[in-house]
Amino acid sequence: MSRSRSTLVLPIFPLPDVTFFPHTLLPLHVFEARYRAMMMDTLARDRRLAVVKLRPGYEAAYAGKPAVHPVAGAGEIVSWERLASGRYNILLKGECRIRIESERPSDTLYRVVTAQRLDDVPPTGDVVPVLDRIRGACGQLLRALDRPADLLDTALADGQPPGVIADRIAAAVLPDATLRQELLETLDVVNRLARVSAALEDLVNELLGGRE
Repeated sequence: MSRSRSTLVLPIFPLPDVTFFPHTLLPLHVFEARYRAMMMDTLARDRRLAVVKLRPGYEAAYAGKPAVHPVAGAGEIVSWERLASGRYNILLKGECRIRIESERPSDTLYRVVTAQRLDDVPPTGDVVPVLDRIRGACGQLLRALDRPADLLDTALADGQPPGVIADRIAAAVLPDATLRQELLETLDVVNRLARVSAALEDLVNELLGGRE
């Protein structure tokens, strides 16, 4: 991944319904020939790539260059296994959000883009109340699902920037693919926290309501 201060040149891995958040780990199984080639090249360079979500209707153009969302997650391959079949199992560690600016001419089977790194807009006020609501809703959710009470302790730990907590909880808990992409595109941390909190509370209400 070459860069100036905030401009990145990255191969992209377009996938349906996958959102790659910063500060999270994403396991992937790579089987298509073009993306196996991308893995070989990326591992020989700096191990960095972007995972982008395909836009609705991508199926008709999937073999070519289907439309993708402009905001994506970029990160580093931190572990990988090449199988005897030539496929790969990889683990990506999220580093940042990016906005795709243009697609670069390339003689590779896979696509390469120029992108800008996107930084969070940090909160200027007190976000403790909304973090408390998120922690409370996560506790209710784990109880409703009969999961270990400490399952999300790392994601919710004190000392992390609030935006990181929002990203880690969205990645771990929220299932709706459209909402996850919207959260990836939400740079204002206060807004992101509010949306994560509301989505968690909706999820809890849905689960508890279904038991009545």
